[in-house]
Amino acid sequence: MHTLTTDPTTGPSWRKQPVVWLAWCALCCALLSGCTTTPPAPRPPAQLALAPQAGSSFEGAEAVWRAQGPTASAFRLLEHNEDALLWRLALIDNASHSLDMQYYVWFSDQVGQLLMTRVLAAADRGVRVRLLFDDLNTMLQDMTHLEQRDAKLARIDRHPNVEIRVFNAWQQRGWAGRAWETLARFERLNRRMHNKQMVADNRVTIMGGRNIGDEYFGLHDEFNFHDLDVLGVGPVARQASAVFDRYWNSAWVQALPAAATDTTTPPSARAERARAALRSEPRWNALLNGARSWQPELKALAQDLLPGRSAVHTDSPALAAGEHNHTPEAFRALLLSARNEVLITNAYIIPDQGFVDDLAALVKRGVRIRVLTNSLASHDVPAVNSHYEQWRLPLLRAGIELHELKPHPVMQRTQVDTAPVKSGFVGLHTKAMVIDRERSFVGSMNLDPRSEVLNSEMGVVIDSGGLARQLANRMERDMAQDNSWRLLAGPDGAVQWHDGGPPLHRQPARNSWQRVENLFFKLFPPQLY
Repeated sequence: MHTLTTDPTTGPSWRKQPVVWLAWCALCCALLSGCTTTPPAPRPPAQLALAPQAGSSFEGAEAVWRAQGPTASAFRLLEHNEDALLWRLALIDNASHSLDMQYYVWFSDQVGQLLMTRVLAAADRGVRVRLLFDDLNTMLQDMTHLEQRDAKLARIDRHPNVEIRVFNAWQQRGWAGRAWETLARFERLNRRMHNKQMVADNRVTIMGGRNIGDEYFGLHDEFNFHDLDVLGVGPVARQASAVFDRYWNSAWVQALPAAATDTTTPPSARAERARAALRSEPRWNALLNGARSWQPELKALAQDLLPGRSAVHTDSPALAAGEHNHTPEAFRALLLSARNEVLITNAYIIPDQGFVDDLAALVKRGVRIRVLTNSLASHDVPAVNSHYEQWRLPLLRAGIELHELKPHPVMQRTQVDTAPVKSGFVGLHTKAMVIDRERSFVGSMNLDPRSEVLNSEMGVVIDSGGLARQLANRMERDMAQDNSWRLLAGPDGAVQWHDGGPPLHRQPARNSWQRVENLFFKLFPPQLY
């Protein structure tokens, strides 16, 4: 979740802040009166994923693991930002029959434009493309270009092999109309589709924490996220497709609303600078021009995968009265199954007493629990830190080993920034857990009220010792003192931040403005985040 609004020259931009945007709309509406809304678009016909067909470029990789049994899949962690972008391009460029892509946001920046260009090239080859977006701010460059956003998506949707649908759409398409509608339908419009996945030929899927935007792939000059996806081949792709179909055919999803005008939003100066920087690198210049053969990667893929079995979890697109999100329940069941060890990396944590009690009970059973989250200094959302910081001491007293990411970790050079980009700071965006080095969770779900109650989420539980050990090693590296602070309670009972040198007695921040924001957002209820 992303909720903070800051000046784009000093911190994360408006586009990361949907909750504050919704609240601002509601405030504007409260100062006005009267409201009219246009009728919702007609429900599009039901449609299902195409079954796997012969001739797919991914058929060979799946065949290698079929001997493991009919329910066995194979997996690869997509840890490095550059690797995550390359494999998305590989899936898009090599899809033969179908591409299904479901994202919370798909920004109109360098990465967004690059991937959309390749998606349209796949459609030109005859691939059936289905794009499912949350309607909050996909394809926006700033909040003044809502109509141009719709026009841009409408042009894409007119391709005969492309269909776009949107989740929980505003019927009023301009910002003023959205403001009115937010007031009238705030409870419904506050539920957003936070899922992130893509499926190629119903044989290969990528699921995890990354949206489509420069900062998720190491190409933002202001800040980049340390994030995580998993690539899966085999039955896991069909499980992901079932999630996609459930949303695609939901009553909360509609065809793309008609665009009022057909204009193009000029690219931002920042996107132009990033594009120019990448063209100076021969390996990226070839990618930008579409001149790349993926055969070596596809040939090696089968050997790079780790076998396992999976269960893909998601929430209902619409919650009926008394119904609760399912993904938090699946996460908790996995957590409580631990016998020896739990490793959690999660970007946005606002726990409650029940969560702390669960962890304390596990510790009393002899389970070692280590948790990594953002520090205020690495946060793109100080509003979350405002409500997390009061839980530091209760977590420590429960016996949890608590770590917080540094804004300039050593692994920034090798894991986060994609050369030639050098970002201003690193923020954590991963949502993952490892249980007993046997089972893993990778998904979109934060450990906060918004993910638990307000948003829909998805994630995959993978039963694979090989993958769990890989992910555990990655988590331990991120918790090392070169990359994170370890939090301890000092003799006076106050929290201290340790990294091998003198301890810090005040939570680290990038600047004084962050500390002001941290205080300001305490005025709002934690349930917003």
